[in-house]
Amino acid sequence: MIGPFLFLHFDGLASSLFARFVRAFFRVLFMAAFSPAFDQMIRNEGGYVLHTVAGDRGGMTFAGIARNFWGGWPGWRLVDSGQINSPELRQLVEQFYTDNFWIPAGCDDLAADDVAADIFDFAVNAGVRVAVRLAQVVAGVSADGVAGPVTARAINAMPAELFAVKYALAKVARYAAIVNNDRAQGKFLLGWINRTLQGVA
Repeated sequence: MIGPFLFLHFDGLASSLFARFVRAFFRVLFMAAFSPAFDQMIRNEGGYVLHTVAGDRGGMTFAGIARNFWGGWPGWRLVDSGQINSPELRQLVEQFYTDNFWIPAGCDDLAADDVAADIFDFAVNAGVRVAVRLAQVVAGVSADGVAGPVTARAINAMPAELFAVKYALAKVARYAAIVNNDRAQGKFLLGWINRTLQGVA
């Protein structure tokens, strides 16, 4: 029979590693998956393409990463040297989105893949604080734009389909406000709406 104090004999390092393994194990079982959300987001951003769109405040963009906003990203070194198809560059892209959007938006703590993917994609498109704030409004919690356990519990308690519809409406209202404040952004509106509708299709 295995006693309740089996792990008391582990030293500190072993215990720490075991705890990390357990958290990772249950995250794989129950929490949202990053890879499919990332793949969909990259398609929405146009793939691994280097381009500059007139009127886009981000300037030069690769895989959705705007140089004007993320000039310190280490991937620019490979882009500038022409290594667009480098496996290292693709790893840097994935790590960039994990560190700057998926984790800060609290997507690791969400139970429904579709909900996590929806919030993640909007975070990339509109910013983490905006995406989280709108999700908090939809979930009925204090809208401070910071993802935490209270926000995760509230979102996880909602039916995924209901969250998707309410979140889509909140996003469309946000986009409308942007265009009303700056008519030059109107050329992006249809693309934004089409992107939003993917979350409720």
